[in-house]
Parts: sequence; structure tokens; C-alpha cells
Amino acid sequence: MKGKDLINIGIFSAIYFVIVFIVAMLGFIPIFLPLLAVLVPILGGIPFMLFLTRVNKFGMIWIMSVIMGLLMLLTGMSWPPLAVSVVSGLLAELVYKSGNYKSSFKAVLTSGVFSLWIAANYLPLFFAADKYWSTRQNFGQDYIDTVTKLMPKWMCPVMFVAAFVCGIIGGLLGKFLLKKHFEKAGIA
Repeated sequence: MKGKDLINIGIFSAIYFVIVFIVAMLGFIPIFLPLLAVLVPILGGIPFMLFLTRVNKFGMIWIMSVIMGLLMLLTGMSWPPLAVSVVSGLLAELVYKSGNYKSSFKAVLTSGVFSLWIAANYLPLFFAADKYWSTRQNFGQDYIDTVTKLMPKWMCPVMFVAAFVCGIIGGLLGKFLLKKHFEKAGIA
């Protein structure tokens, strides 16, 4: 990898994280908390697809994914987003590489696989709810009760499916909006 590749990773990671941060702010309204796995992959699909037009070396997608996981850890989320981002980033990397970094179908599929890390933010809610809520008592009991009702354990796989499907939707939206860039990169 060259310096230009690392700069692209940094720039697009920052853009993607801003989208995550803005959407996460909506989570202060209980109904929007589960929608994080829907809105981030759709809105993030646009810059992510632009990023893919610049990816031509193995590791770029994986590094971006790990950066997302690290940023979640540094902003107060637990370790699951980092663990999942390591795996989903590698899988996304392998999917895009299987299309020789030139397949628009594989690019859209890569967007779906990459988006799986966002659903990992919910894992503590499903499997360590008492510990999760003990650090968030300032949200208030009404908020905690509402989110707990919205997020029963059976929602865990639903969140991962939603992140994947919405990642595909975001990839298609990004591909449509960035058609000119895809053609220029030889991916269209």
C-alpha cells in the first residue's frame, strides 16, 4: 500500500464515522436506536461506494472496518463492534477481491458485508443488558424501559440481517449516485 491508499482510507473512514455519529445522535429518541442498523448502511453506502472506486489493493477495506470498530470502542461502545469489524471487514475484502476490484455486483455485495459491524453495537444490549444499562442510567428509566421493549433478544439476528440488507440498499444507492465515478474507475 502507498501513502495515497492510506490517505484514502483515512478520509473515507472519517466521512463514514461522521455519518455514524450523526445517526447515533438520533438514538437519544428510543425508536431511532434500532434504526442505526438501517440508516448508517444506507447513508454510509454512498461514500463507501466512492471509496471502493479507489480500492485496488488487499487490506484497504479491512483497515477501514477495523478503524470503525476502534472508533466505536473509543467512543464508549463495548468490544463487540471491534471484534465483528475485524471479521466482517476481512469478509468484505475477500468479496471485493473475488471480483478483481472491478465488479459492480461484488462492490454492492461488499457494502452489505461491510455493514455487518454496525449491528454489533447492539450485542451488549442483548447479552449483557444489566451491565450495558448500568453505565447509562443518566438516560432515565423510561428510555431504558422503552428500548428494552423495542429490542428483545430475538431482534439480535434481525439487526444483522437489517444491516446487511440496508448495506446492499446503500451500495445500490451509492452506485446509482456515483455512476460516473464507477465508469471512470472501470467498475461500471
